[in-house]
Amino acid sequence: MDDKKILSYMKEMLNSNEKLDCGTAFKIAKKFSKNIEEIGKLANENNIRIDNCELGQFGHLDFEKGKIEVLKELEPKLDHKRRIFCEEAREIAQKSCGLKSMRSALKAYKIDVKYCKLGCFKEKKGKQFVIRTKTWIENSDGDLLFGKGKTELLELIGQTGSLLHASKLMGINYKKAWMHLQVLQKNSQEILVSTKQGRSKESGTKLTPKAIELMENFAILQKDIEEYANKRFKELFLKYKKN
Repeated sequence: MDDKKILSYMKEMLNSNEKLDCGTAFKIAKKFSKNIEEIGKLANENNIRIDNCELGQFGHLDFEKGKIEVLKELEPKLDHKRRIFCEEAREIAQKSCGLKSMRSALKAYKIDVKYCKLGCFKEKKGKQFVIRTKTWIENSDGDLLFGKGKTELLELIGQTGSLLHASKLMGINYKKAWMHLQVLQKNSQEILVSTKQGRSKESGTKLTPKAIELMENFAILQKDIEEYANKRFKELFLKYKKN
């Protein structure tokens, strides 16, 4: 296939910003039976920039709440820096969860993508400095009130509507999951779930409005702390580094 014909079609498919969307590039590769790497190279040689990465690394595509189920599929593929190959992330998305759920999980659980199939970003070289933070809330006795670890259970209950299913996804038995939930409710002095027996749409285990409020507020708190920590880290440790 003549590259000029592909390039002509590529230019016709540019978005309103005169860039080629990542998803469009993959469709072009399929249409012309080309490797996606060849499409990326052709775009680069002709100064056509790629936009709206389907894995959420740049652009303005929609996100949703990150799902623990997707994280469980990603974990075995991550390297020691919690990164995943572009190709592997796309394969998981295609087989099970879809690209929107994939990019949402990558963003929510702070997983980086390496070796873009289109060649948009290269593997970073040299030592990189990263600040890590971990946040949890305790009472005056040191009992856990809210934190990312145990409250992962609440996320799964909300997504599956079942404590049993949530425990299986976490890789723990039902009794241990039940104990986690009781500890959270006791220490927070709040009812976090409600259970209704039966087979109707209303049956199952659901999060209470208070549980949802606590989870949302904790996510905001954690995000604010991480943003401040990163800002302060740069001020204190990177102030002499050139941009």
